[in-house]
Amino acid sequence: MGDSLTLPVAETLHATYAVVFGDPPADPRELAREEVAARVAAPLRGLVLGMLDSPMLTLDLRAAADFPPLPVDLITAYGADPSELSAIASAAHVLAVRAAYRPGWPPAHEWAARAVAGAVAAARSAPVVDVFTPRVLERADLLRSLPGPDGDIALTDWMLIEHSSGPHGFYFVTRGLARFGLPELQTEHVPPALVTPWSRLLNGLARRLLDLWLDELPGGELPVFADLPDTVSVGLHDVAAAQGLHDPLHREVSVRLRADTPALLTVLPADDGPDRLENLCTALFGEGVT
Repeated sequence: MGDSLTLPVAETLHATYAVVFGDPPADPRELAREEVAARVAAPLRGLVLGMLDSPMLTLDLRAAADFPPLPVDLITAYGADPSELSAIASAAHVLAVRAAYRPGWPPAHEWAARAVAGAVAAARSAPVVDVFTPRVLERADLLRSLPGPDGDIALTDWMLIEHSSGPHGFYFVTRGLARFGLPELQTEHVPPALVTPWSRLLNGLARRLLDLWLDELPGGELPVFADLPDTVSVGLHDVAAAQGLHDPLHREVSVRLRADTPALLTVLPADDGPDRLENLCTALFGEGVT
């Protein structure tokens, strides 16, 4: 390990989901309570109902015109189908489900807000928009993303990796680590042949960083700052864990992190030299990764 990156720890993290209605419920909180009790399994059910009965989770039902418009262009880019876009465009009312919680584990703000939005939406066959991304969450995807009895999640259900082409390769950036209080990850100049393996590596690195981050956040009083190493090992087991899977192989590579802004960490190979990204992907995934 090399030096450390000192990152600020937020006092509170926030989650927001939007449920769009043509015909809104008369009492969204009572509907939420009934639907969560019927649809959400224990032990998550207890956490969600506790948040519902506290000021940490709010339900704000208004006419759609009283909210800022949802970013339809981005929602479209993230895969919403025509029927979902039509429902969003014609919605008379929007229910904003917002939750706040401290950094650490569990991420109760995200779990509770997503579960409530999903339960209410299922009762009315209404679309759910994850405002953080922003994207429409299909019912099956939303249910799959929620923690099971052991509290485990697949991180890939809570983050996306964007990539866009440029004159010197692809630019990558994650969307989702900020849900947990971490900066997002970015990489520039990724060769076109490495789009898939670099996406996999970033997923594994995100999982590894989240584990390191949570180790720095105790259950008592939160620190103002937390330190992460600026050189991090990422292995096949991290790549699998990001998807909620297990890989028995222990092959690892090291990457270097550079804090360019408080919201972004740039991911770089730990070693200098030509073809560094290609060599990194080959070392982790084996020959023929491209």
